[in-house]
Amino acid sequence: MVHAVGDFDAAPSDELSLRTLPTFFRVLEVLLTAGVTTVAEAAFQDRLWGPGLRPLAGLADIRIVHCQVPAGVAWGRVRHRLGANPTRRAHADAYLVDRIAHAAGHDGFDRLRLDVPELEVETSDGYRPGLDEVVAFVNTGHHPGGHVP
Repeated sequence: MVHAVGDFDAAPSDELSLRTLPTFFRVLEVLLTAGVTTVAEAAFQDRLWGPGLRPLAGLADIRIVHCQVPAGVAWGRVRHRLGANPTRRAHADAYLVDRIAHAAGHDGFDRLRLDVPELEVETSDGYRPGLDEVVAFVNTGHHPGGHVP
């Protein structure tokens, strides 16, 4: 979507951000209704993503993988991505240039709360637990044909 809009100033309520959420959930609904195994990746905060994901629970065997890093590691990654990838302008994280403001937002993150299995993964240096364990967790309860008894 960022490639299609041209220049704009990213902010939590900019026109692109407002279009992105409903589009994201419509795409998920189309894929899940068609029986497509889907991985939905985002910084899922409950107030933004919960209302869109909860209605999809009847279409999917949802698993949540919470990736975590300390605030300082996350800040370094945001700064690196801003400089390395021009499409990052679509994210309203450009305002997080101050380490203290970023840390406050990081520590106040309101993670997604659904009544589904969850796995915590520490990603500061690799993945703990490892990717094999993450895949095994995601596949737990998955049955051929996509049906869960």
